[in-house]
Amino acid sequence: MYSPLRALGRRQLTPIDLLGQSLSTIAPATGMVFIALWMVTHRPGVGGLLAIAGTTAVVASVALCITQFTRRLAAAGSLYSFVFQGLSARATLTTGAALLVGYLGISISVMSQAAQSLLRIADLLGVHVSGAAPWSVTIGLVALAVAVITVRGVRFATRAILLVETCSLVLIVALMVGTPAGAGPATTELPDAPLSIMPFLAMLTVLSMAGFESAAFFGPEAKRPLVTVTRTVLISPVVVGALFVFAAWAALSGHGAVVVGAYFDGTASGASVGVVLAVQAGMTCSWLASTLGCAQAGSRLLYSMGVERVLPSALAGVHGRFRTPHVGVLVFTAAGLVGACLYASLAEADSGAFDGVVEIGLVVAYTLVAVASLRFLHRIGEHTVVTRAAAVFVSVLGVGLLGYIAVDGTAHGVWIVPAALSAVAVSGTVWQYVLRRVRPGSLATIGAFDSVETGDILPGAGTLVIGADGRPRILPDVPHSRDGDPA
Repeated sequence: MYSPLRALGRRQLTPIDLLGQSLSTIAPATGMVFIALWMVTHRPGVGGLLAIAGTTAVVASVALCITQFTRRLAAAGSLYSFVFQGLSARATLTTGAALLVGYLGISISVMSQAAQSLLRIADLLGVHVSGAAPWSVTIGLVALAVAVITVRGVRFATRAILLVETCSLVLIVALMVGTPAGAGPATTELPDAPLSIMPFLAMLTVLSMAGFESAAFFGPEAKRPLVTVTRTVLISPVVVGALFVFAAWAALSGHGAVVVGAYFDGTASGASVGVVLAVQAGMTCSWLASTLGCAQAGSRLLYSMGVERVLPSALAGVHGRFRTPHVGVLVFTAAGLVGACLYASLAEADSGAFDGVVEIGLVVAYTLVAVASLRFLHRIGEHTVVTRAAAVFVSVLGVGLLGYIAVDGTAHGVWIVPAALSAVAVSGTVWQYVLRRVRPGSLATIGAFDSVETGDILPGAGTLVIGADGRPRILPDVPHSRDGDPA
């Protein structure tokens, strides 16, 4: 008897690998610089620090809801598979669509940013290229590198991106700490101020922490997944939140001005070529690590859906040597490449609208997993006061945040934001309707997760069988007499 997800290679990732996956997807170095930008330009004071710290606590509450599933099962579909344990197939498919929107949107953004940072470095080194065409070519090279590294092997990829992200973090933190307070001007190209900086900082923090739960996609491939994945999901937002608070403090105390100016204005900010080159290199490493993290997570989401046949079963293809979902990697990376090239060709497009669409996908997924945890724990009778309070809090806050995003988008004439919310909201219903007509059997296979295999049972510990409910059970071995009949 075998696990439906065994093709990926079970029990190979360490806690360090999982932490590297989550941190790389978040790309904390880039989030630190963007948070410092807004703190430098709009000076929200201690209130800004509290807004970031409070948002970190909210994300930690989301993590608590997610860990109610990770401590009980391991699934390559992450939140998509978890929601099925507490809600309907329609809600599960909606979560899957929301995750695809969120992760693909992040991939498009970070891939285009990584290419742009590489072009900035080339410009600093004397190779002057500009325009949409060089940007698109560089995006293609980034996508190719990401696809090769991701297919090469999960352990190789997670450790490579952990090294890259650690280097970028050390560099950015060192520059913030080592820069004298008040040294250097702030960026000369100030962004437009939002109507209210506090809600904006909160939403920026949520968007910057996107992907903190990506380690959950690797449950079937992790050693002791119910423990290690759970710890990673809980630790990641706390660590990153602390880094964001540090960046906000550095900006308010004058230590972040040089980093902000060097990244956004280059040498025009007054920073030396060496400092600008160091900041650009650090940010580029972080963008690249995030691109790799998204490709790893997104490919496993597609793989899980391929195994369940809610998407074409070809997505369940696994590389014979490296045991990575290479078809899912290529499809996800290709989609990110096309999106990033379109993003580059529409350089004048409103990035705020794009971020709003991505945030909708993430918030819908987080809200549904919170509601699912409420229903799931109630069904199995394992609720506590803390888990119930966290699930209710996140559910109510998520619905309120979605309403705020939709109303704000409508008020500012950014119609794509409420349209995206409507599309994600009905996606599960439409998807379920199509599956009922085209592939009805797939609706019975949703929610696949790693299960006990025959080889996992110690000799003499029992026999693994499938019970009447379709679930694996371990039955005690029946002793036999010498003639072969049960004793």
